[in-house]
Amino acid sequence: MSARPLLAIDWGTTNRRVYRIEDGAVTATERDALGVTSVSDFAGELAAIRARLGDVPVLMAGMVGSTIGWREARYVPAPAGLDDLRDNLLRIDDRTAIVPGVSFCDGARGDVMRGEEVQLLGAVAAGLTPPDALLVQPGTHCKWVEMAGSRIARFTTAMTGELFALVRAHGILSAQLGADVVLGDAFRDGVREGTKRDLTASLFGIRAAKLLGLRDDADAASFGSGLIIGADVAARVADNPFETAYILADPVLGGLYAAAIEVNGRAATIIDSHAAFVAGISRIGASLS
Repeated sequence: MSARPLLAIDWGTTNRRVYRIEDGAVTATERDALGVTSVSDFAGELAAIRARLGDVPVLMAGMVGSTIGWREARYVPAPAGLDDLRDNLLRIDDRTAIVPGVSFCDGARGDVMRGEEVQLLGAVAAGLTPPDALLVQPGTHCKWVEMAGSRIARFTTAMTGELFALVRAHGILSAQLGADVVLGDAFRDGVREGTKRDLTASLFGIRAAKLLGLRDDADAASFGSGLIIGADVAARVADNPFETAYILADPVLGGLYAAAIEVNGRAATIIDSHAAFVAGISRIGASLS
């Protein structure tokens, strides 16, 4: 028996992506800048989406279930699997629901994710990664996740992308970091500098390199990106037993992280994050009527 069509919405803070899924395959998709901070009438937006793509069940994930979204969906504590997400859906009505986030506590340290859990569990369920693996989701807030028995066992969030954006836009380094980030020698040099894990001192070194003529400013952005990503990678892989990291990202950002992971002596494999999301949301959405 074929599965009923499903509309899946990956609804973030600033962007939104909608998928129409039939029998596990995407038959239509839309992407726009109507993230949760740009929407006041969520019910109206959902009605418009159904009018365009079909009056079928809808499953949403991401910041739509946060305190700044439509309704707040609780966090499911790790370890968490697809069954835990299905059992804790926030039901808007019989055909509309929001996926809960996942939380993790390790003593006094706490962490949360919202939206990434669908990709992570979908990647494993679709066989894109082993059931026990280290998964990485680069971005504004990079997630490093240990999967155990096909479940999210533990994770760490690093503000890697946000930190680079801040130093690029504000402060003494901003004038030097305007060029595009390119995967090359300067980026890898930054990664190696990042392995020292003396980030604040290494960042000022970008300023000193300009004043002393040690590095061309055309390479400063690539070096700075490598430095911040490299510090993050070095901290995460230092005591991690996995020899391979699976990166859920587009080829450009994924390529930067893969290079940084390889500089740190581990292997890296890039996974299609959209395919992982579709696999995860399809399996969760099977519980909707």
